[in-house]
Amino acid sequence: MRFALPALVVLPLVAACGPMSIERAERECFQRARLAEHPRGMVAVGTGSGGPKVKGEIAISSDFLQGKDPSALYDACVYQKSGQPPRRPLYTRSDWTG
Repeated sequence: MRFALPALVVLPLVAACGPMSIERAERECFQRARLAEHPRGMVAVGTGSGGPKVKGEIAISSDFLQGKDPSALYDACVYQKSGQPPRRPLYTRSDWTG
């Protein structure tokens, strides 16, 4: 009985380390591939009772800085996370505008 409590604690933790669904892996890896294509950002300009306001942000990934191919990155990422290759290549996805 001494092993029952640790097993109840450890088993869910080990199960959480398993592969994720292919759909979730493709969603997460798609975002990584988008950032590898080119930096993303936004600028907002407005005014109000406190005067003019300017706000901005930029996201640059290390994959972009290293010049990694977004398609190869996507394929490897999906396989690493799900244990399966992507269902469709990155460049054939309708939501890819790269």
